[in-house]
Amino acid sequence: MDKTPSTLPMLLTVDDAAGLLRTTRRAVYAMVERRQLPGVIRLRRRVLVRSDDLLAWLDQHRAPQACVTLRVPEVTCRRPEE
Repeated sequence: MDKTPSTLPMLLTVDDAAGLLRTTRRAVYAMVERRQLPGVIRLRRRVLVRSDDLLAWLDQHRAPQACVTLRVPEVTCRRPEE
């Protein structure tokens, strides 16, 4: 799903939520059953997710950005033995 938060519909289908979370429909249904997703609305047998609640939840659960330092091992040059 290549949509910005401002262009997302107010209510997402399970397919939309799965695309946003980059997971499967089955995983989304499992998260709904375990009450792990916020903003879930059930209309009879249909499951919808409020996009604002889901995006806020994702923002709260994002990993903190850490400064990554790459360590390059020292390379020692050997001279050919004469």
